[in-house]
Amino acid sequence: MSKYIKFFMVGIFFGIVLVKSEAVSWYRIYEMFKFQSFHMYGIIGTAVITGIILLKLSEKRRIKTTEGTSLRVPLKDRGFTRYIIGGSIFGLGWALCGACPGPMYILIGTGVWSILIVIAAALLGTYVYGLLKDKLPH
Repeated sequence: MSKYIKFFMVGIFFGIVLVKSEAVSWYRIYEMFKFQSFHMYGIIGTAVITGIILLKLSEKRRIKTTEGTSLRVPLKDRGFTRYIIGGSIFGLGWALCGACPGPMYILIGTGVWSILIVIAAALLGTYVYGLLKDKLPH
């Protein structure tokens, strides 16, 4: 169990960064979806660019994953439409509840107990998807 403490600490650090940058603020998310502020787009853009740079550096230096395997991103060519539909559903959920999956748990830590309703709905939706995934077009 102690080998997972580093992941726990990174999660706590990530939560602090999201709270301090106001990325879990409903007001900031509302501004983003109304295109009134660059704040959230700047945070998301910085995260994407940082992720790309770190991924490329990891591939170049052949850094191993926690399981000891080589890091690689598989190429997927399954069509653009599914990503538009999935992204739209994700975005609608994000806009309706004011939080995406990561910050939902951070909001519990900040004392926003009403987010437990959203987490329960997300878990139910995930369960229903698991039941229906074989019948859905992929």
